[in-house]
Amino acid sequence: MGDVLADILGIYRIAVFAWIIMSWVRISTTHPLARLQLWLDRIIYPVILPLRRVVPPLRLGGAMLDLSPIVLLIAITIVQSLLRSL
Repeated sequence: MGDVLADILGIYRIAVFAWIIMSWVRISTTHPLARLQLWLDRIIYPVILPLRRVVPPLRLGGAMLDLSPIVLLIAITIVQSLLRSL
């Protein structure tokens, strides 16, 4: 059971990576990838928004760096390791 949950978290981790990469590019609503981006938003935002409240963005001069996806990826990796060790 732990391996199945760890595998599901692995798929979710890939989705987080895809979401991060897609956030760097502006995609038109008529583009075929717009549906994928919308789907990723729907599965990532419920998890990432509470993290954004806890982990403030890092100020780099005039820019802000959102660290919450990195924290999420680290948390997923830790939970996967715990599940696989059971």
